[in-house]
Amino acid sequence: MCINTIQKTDSFVGISHFALAGMQFARLLLLSSILLTIPSLLAEASDISAAKGEWSFVRNGTTGITASQVILVSPTLILMLDRVLGDPLQINGHQAWVELWNLETNTGFALNAITNTFCASGAFISNGTMVSVGGQAVEFPPNVTVPPDADGRMGVRIFEPCNDPSGLDCTLFEDPATLHLAAYRWYPSSLRIFDGSLMILGGTHEQTPFYNTDPENTFEFFPPKDNGQTRFSPFLARTVPTNLFPRAFALPDGKIFVVANNQSVIYDIEAQTETVLPSLPNGVHVTNPKDGTATLLPLSPPDYIPEVLVCGGSNTSDSTPSEDLSSQDPASDQCTRITLTAGGIEKGWIVEKMPEGRMMPEMVLMPNGQVLIINGAGTGYAAYDSVNDTIGNSNADHPVFTPVLYDPDSPLGSRFTTEGLPTTNIPRLYHSGLTLTPSGNIFIAGSNPNPGVVENATFNTEFQVEFLNPPFMSRERPSLSGIPEQIDFNQKVTFGIDIPENLSTNDVKVALMDMGYSSHAFHSSSRLVFMDGGLSDDKKFLTVTSPPNNRVYPPGPAYIFVTVDDVTSTGTRVMVGNGRAPPVEDQGVPLA
Repeated sequence: MCINTIQKTDSFVGISHFALAGMQFARLLLLSSILLTIPSLLAEASDISAAKGEWSFVRNGTTGITASQVILVSPTLILMLDRVLGDPLQINGHQAWVELWNLETNTGFALNAITNTFCASGAFISNGTMVSVGGQAVEFPPNVTVPPDADGRMGVRIFEPCNDPSGLDCTLFEDPATLHLAAYRWYPSSLRIFDGSLMILGGTHEQTPFYNTDPENTFEFFPPKDNGQTRFSPFLARTVPTNLFPRAFALPDGKIFVVANNQSVIYDIEAQTETVLPSLPNGVHVTNPKDGTATLLPLSPPDYIPEVLVCGGSNTSDSTPSEDLSSQDPASDQCTRITLTAGGIEKGWIVEKMPEGRMMPEMVLMPNGQVLIINGAGTGYAAYDSVNDTIGNSNADHPVFTPVLYDPDSPLGSRFTTEGLPTTNIPRLYHSGLTLTPSGNIFIAGSNPNPGVVENATFNTEFQVEFLNPPFMSRERPSLSGIPEQIDFNQKVTFGIDIPENLSTNDVKVALMDMGYSSHAFHSSSRLVFMDGGLSDDKKFLTVTSPPNNRVYPPGPAYIFVTVDDVTSTGTRVMVGNGRAPPVEDQGVPLA
């Protein structure tokens, strides 16, 4: 049995601080006016769907930057990162490129950053600190002679846990002279590993027109290991030139699964060895600039057998110059799934088909164990101004407006469905981001397949915020109480639960979740571990057993959700493990 609980803690009161330059403000007002005066049948349909208790898109708010990177940093606060290229949000007399978004007020305000965070990555570490890594060299926007941002390729940015109810005391700390990576990393990936530290993978050194022509084929860690040196990766060297933002997952034995281009390996951090796995079938490439997406499927007791799902991308050849590629090249509809056991690896990748092809889709783990696949394009590629027939600046075309649900437990051939799922009319292409929220819905923002802020194009710079609401958002839901702020591994935890009378308690799931860090069609560190649990005789209390050790769930923050009869509670934030700074020792008990 799995159970899920949610409470709101560490609230932040959202206060909008960004000032818009006159011209930018006028443009936003014009855009808003157009959106308000044009009849929107899709919006009306969403409102009707919400009233009926169905899936629905709801627009609520406008960001001040392009949300190209998104991470939930508190129960009510989302951190978004972008670049200095014309976004309207201001701070200290110049453009801001980092924004905090308050989920209770649906407003945002600027945070000060020093280095360029464009195309970076990040994750939480074991003490609850969010770490952002990598970025771009200094850009010079039009009419700006001295940009406010410093070189971000070795950037390390620290967002410490912030309990200020207003959010005004929350800061992003940087000291590039003393706190930095060991190598230049633009377009890297990152993930939290078993000792609570951050593993940082790959990237590129300089501006690349499309392919990764100046790769950083190494791993490193934060805090540093190996006396601050990098580790060469033969795997990354083999997967050039389409290996930016490699998709990596921490496995329940502490090893790391990585997929890049159309190849995959298991990397043993402790032994520093790579085990080569079967290549993806049919020549499909799944990492930037041919972005598919991937997720580690939910882990369940008692065995926590890991399976990885990889979807979308492109099967065009890496030997084809970008100028010979087209924005009309079909995206792949292929999904492949592999079980990472000896028998599963021998069996190889199992091929499935999505309802349509997708370039730059993103996957979101839902608390009931299903996977939401959303956003992206039906044709073309990631990046911009690279192929021979761009749509404005976009390398991609034909946005996919309807999400799809994937049920890992359904039989092969019947796992995908779009039934009941709504359709938006906002393209979400390159440089869009999203995250599951503690309310159980999906925050969606961004999209900018352009070299700066662009209006009146086929695919504009997008500042509108949408929420995708599951059906349970409009129903009476289970509520949780008395969940401790910190739980140890292999610990029995009892807390209160109030279950609506109309819900059957024969189907109860408890999910422990890391929402992940959204950047470039990938949620790094995203994770769902189901916990065994049992209701008391009066069904007012729930006792669950936390994950057995820090390899099944890398130590750090998490949210507990309880789903009863497919109706999900809100999520409650907890700290899993001892809450110390990394590296931390092994905790709990080994798997049998």
